[in-house]
Amino acid sequence: MATIVMKFGGTSMAGIERIRGVAARVKREVEAGNRVAVVVSAMAGETDRLVGFCKEASPLADPAEYDVVVASGEQVTSGLLAIVLQSMGLRARSWLGWQLPIHTSDAHGKARIFDVGTQALKAAMESGEVAVIPGFQGRTEDNRVTTLGRGGSDTSAVAVAAALKADRCDIYTDVEGVFTTDPRIVPRARKLGKITYEEMLELASVGAKVLQTRSVELAMKEKVRVQVLSSFSDAPGTMVVDEDEVVEQELIAGVAYDRNEAKVTIGSVPDRPGVVAAIFGPLADANINVDMIVQNIANDGTTDVTFTVPRTELARARSVLEANADAIGYARLVADDTVVKISVVGVGMRSHAGVAVTMFKALADRGINVLAITTSEIKISVLIAEEYLELAVRVLHTAYGLDAAA
Repeated sequence: MATIVMKFGGTSMAGIERIRGVAARVKREVEAGNRVAVVVSAMAGETDRLVGFCKEASPLADPAEYDVVVASGEQVTSGLLAIVLQSMGLRARSWLGWQLPIHTSDAHGKARIFDVGTQALKAAMESGEVAVIPGFQGRTEDNRVTTLGRGGSDTSAVAVAAALKADRCDIYTDVEGVFTTDPRIVPRARKLGKITYEEMLELASVGAKVLQTRSVELAMKEKVRVQVLSSFSDAPGTMVVDEDEVVEQELIAGVAYDRNEAKVTIGSVPDRPGVVAAIFGPLADANINVDMIVQNIANDGTTDVTFTVPRTELARARSVLEANADAIGYARLVADDTVVKISVVGVGMRSHAGVAVTMFKALADRGINVLAITTSEIKISVLIAEEYLELAVRVLHTAYGLDAAA
C-alpha cells in the first residue's frame, strides 16, 4: 500500500462537474489500495475575486485580515470535494490548515512552512479515510491564518508529502507535464519523461509556470518524488527526480522566458568603493529583488551600472533610487520595461563546453541583441528586447536540438 498526495489546481476545481472529475481520479487511487491525501486550490479566478474585495475594502488592508479572506477559497473547495467523495461512497473529511496544523512564519501573504502536524492525519488515512487539505494556507504560533503566496498550494502539497513520507506527490495541472518550452510558442516542444530537481528549480525560477519555485526547493531538500500531469487526460506525466535517476541526460532540458523584467541603468556613477552598496542597499531594504547586474568599465572616474528588477516593482525601484540620488551620486536614471529574459537550462552544461556560444550565435544570426547576461552552473539567461521573445524561444529551441520530430 502506497501513500500518495494528489494536488489539484484551480482549473481542476472550477465548478462541481470538474470537482466530480477530480473525485473520480481520487477514487481510482483508493480502489488501487493506496492511502490518499488530496491538496486543493481555490476555484479558478476565486482568489483574484477575494483579493479584489480586500482592495475595495481598503488599499492598505491589514495583512492578517487579508489572509483570512483570501484563504477562504481553498476552504470551500476542500469541503466540496469531501462532500462529493462521500457521495461516491468513500470515507473522506477536510482538514483545514489550522486543524492539522500547518505551522508557518508570520509573514502574511508570503508565509513559509515550518512543519506539518501529521499524527491525527496519519491515523485517519490508515483507517481508510481520504484526507482533503486546502492548499495555500497555514497558521502562525499565535493561531492567526496565513497564506503562502501565489502558487502556494504546490508547496502545501510537497510539504504534506514530505511530512507523511509519501511515495509520490502528484501535481495535477492543465498541462500534461513539463515541456522543453511553451508549446503555445513552439508547437514542436517535447514533453519530458523525467527532469532533475535542479533543472526544474532553475526553470521555475526563470519563468516556467508549471510548479512554484518554493515547492521544487522543498521537494529537492526532502527528496519528494513529484509527478506533473494533467487533470484532463490520462497521458503519462513528467517525474521530477534526483539526477541519478535520469539515465539519458539531455544537454539542455528546456528554454524558459520571463516577461516580468525591467531594466534600470544608472549613469555616470562615481567609481569609488561603496557606491554599489549605496545603489543596492536601499533596494534590498525595500524588499525589491535585483536579478542581472552589469557594470561598465570606469571612464573619467565614473561608471554606468545596469540591472534588472521585476517589472511590477519598477515604479517602486525608481522611487527608492530617486530618494537616494544624493547618496549614490548618479547623473541620470533610465528605465526600460520593454525587455524579457530568455533562459536555457540543463545539467548537461556541467560537462559540455560551447553551450553559451550556441546561444549567442543563434541569437546573433537572427539579429537579436543581448542586453545583459547571467549564468549559473546549469543555466544561461540573457536579456533581450520584448519584441523578439517568440523568435528567440523558437530559435534557441531548434539550436539545441529540442524540436520534436515532424
